Amino acid sequence: MMSVTPIPALSDNYIWLLRQDTSQTVCVVDPGEAAPVIELLERESLQLDTILITHHHHDHTGGLQELIRRYSPRVIGPANPAIEGINEQVGDGDEVRIMGRLFEVMATPGHTLDHISYFTPGIPALLFCGDTLFCAGCGRLFEGTPAQMLASLKTFAELPDDTLVFAAHEYTQANLIFARAADPDNQDVKYALQECEKARALERPTLPSTIGRELKINPYLRVGTDSVRQAAGTQGANDDELATFTTLREWKNRF
Repeated sequence: MMSVTPIPALSDNYIWLLRQDTSQTVCVVDPGEAAPVIELLERESLQLDTILITHHHHDHTGGLQELIRRYSPRVIGPANPAIEGINEQVGDGDEVRIMGRLFEVMATPGHTLDHISYFTPGIPALLFCGDTLFCAGCGRLFEGTPAQMLASLKTFAELPDDTLVFAAHEYTQANLIFARAADPDNQDVKYALQECEKARALERPTLPSTIGRELKINPYLRVGTDSVRQAAGTQGANDDELATFTTLREWKNRF
């Protein structure tokens, strides 16, 4: 059984730590800074074996060099020369084995052009999606196009409903407040916001989510619904799913 532990980092990042059963060997995903990872490894006498990188942004790679110097781990990530330290470049359709479990690499451009995500089937299935999919949201389009991001999200929507979604930021509350405006008839959004507010009041993570839950509360995965299209129509074009998505993303940018 693979366990996943959040390591809070920077202002709102999560570095995810993967551990198989009671093994002392671990993997971390997107180490935006090294110090909290080192602290946990030393406190629990863990051995860092592998690092997974989803994209080149500094808040996902800022701790990479120090962790490499200390632990010499296997570093898997996109084929982007801007990321120093990757020793195993992977792309769409590749498979990697992490602590005995097979992970599928998915190209998920939109937030950045080099963005990849890691999916491992099983009970439960796990998805590490960086800044492409958030709980009730999606990443800003810094490099990619709306069409690319929508295609990436549609790829996620086809995963099993019980897939656990490990996004890289604690953006849930702000995303749900926007979702309430973008999908005003959605009772699932209102309930999710209440639960989120309770969790944050206790300083608890709101992640992971699941694909099934995201299909109910994430407006970017619901661009074909009447409620979302009507709300998007008050802000701009909603002629089709892509136009609705583009309007939603631009609306959220200024929300």
